[in-house]
Amino acid sequence: MDFHLKEEGVRIDLDYGELDISGDETFGFRPFQLMVASIAGCSASVFRKILQKQRTEIADMKITANVERNPDEANRIERIDLHYVIKGYHLDDDKLYKNLAVARKNCSMIRSVEDSITIEETLESVELSR
Repeated sequence: MDFHLKEEGVRIDLDYGELDISGDETFGFRPFQLMVASIAGCSASVFRKILQKQRTEIADMKITANVERNPDEANRIERIDLHYVIKGYHLDDDKLYKNLAVARKNCSMIRSVEDSITIEETLESVELSR
């Protein structure tokens, strides 16, 4: 990965497009936003794949991330709470939680930071009717 210095941050050109990164969000994505997005995105992607393999019918999944940062330690991320709201058919909360645990074990981003950032995952299901 090659990063190029800009006046107010850095830029990387990726296959999907350009990504601007800056401590000032008027010039790009803030690093902590990218960190949280990578953790939530990885977790959700792995979870969705597991649910598809289990043939769990989901119509929608929303993930809310609440982040705690420590201003006394360079504003480091100390905790991320991921809350999943899953809408679907014939949902079983116990099975969903078991699959979420499997997703956590297979999410490379969570595994990369699990010794330095506390990550808690909760979920709620919304049963849809046809």
